[in-house]
Amino acid sequence: MVRGKIQMRRIENASSRQVTFSKRRNGLLKKARELSVLCDAEVAVIIFSQNGKLYEFASTDKWVSFPFSFLDYFDFVFDDA
Repeated sequence: MVRGKIQMRRIENASSRQVTFSKRRNGLLKKARELSVLCDAEVAVIIFSQNGKLYEFASTDKWVSFPFSFLDYFDFVFDDA
């Protein structure tokens, strides 16, 4: 069975949009983990949900302070919205 192509546009149904976000977020974080292990690469991923909730992955402790330097900026951006 072949999967059909999907159009890249906003999902109008809020429930479907949240389910898709969760599945794709988990898939992206899994791929980041795999990339860091298989290729011995340093990987960092920062994802903000529609509500501004932060999801992150860092392959090393080096990156732990990295996202937080951006949090002040994103708090500023989200507060202005």
